[in-house]
Amino acid sequence: MWTYDRKLQYPVKIKNPNPQLATIIISQLGGPDGELGASMRYLHQRYSMPYGKVTGILTDVGTEELAHLEMVAAIIHQLTRNLSEEEIQKSPFANYFVDHTTGVYPVAASAVPFDMKYIGVKGDVIADLNEDLAAEQKARVTYDNILRLTDDPDVKDVIRYLREREIVHYQRFGDALRITQEQLDSKNFYAFNPAFDKHCNKKQR
Repeated sequence: MWTYDRKLQYPVKIKNPNPQLATIIISQLGGPDGELGASMRYLHQRYSMPYGKVTGILTDVGTEELAHLEMVAAIIHQLTRNLSEEEIQKSPFANYFVDHTTGVYPVAASAVPFDMKYIGVKGDVIADLNEDLAAEQKARVTYDNILRLTDDPDVKDVIRYLREREIVHYQRFGDALRITQEQLDSKNFYAFNPAFDKHCNKKQR
């Protein structure tokens, strides 16, 4: 069970509306490498993790991704609130507006709605942790791309913070992988799965 603190992890205070920028940043809400997918991925992976410390890391990071989801949603809301019809009509946000008005709905920048297929849960500790390492790097690249496409200092401040947290998460998953490898046969990272290990040995004979 979690205790919810009713404030954002990092303040979001955007002064200037920008519907076009909102259509880009929304990818980190519901895109393939966004915060919704990240939180669901880690919070579901933890059930099949055989090591308590690794489960703890997944819980910590997955929970923080929920906080980041709130922050990205706040950015989208503040960029699109109080827009005039003319501002909407002149921006790519018009297509989104038709379906969702200015409600915050998880889609990618390409307008593809969030899909649970983005969640990589294999039930294999090595496969899942490598999935997580790659996911954090892909999220970092997405934030890099957003920074390239905005000059709004209020937006850039929050995006830089989120980008830095992706790097920290990558480091934590690196720790998780090392913890796991220390528990396994160094010559066979599937040693914790005897059935698979036995199957491999048979094929090699």
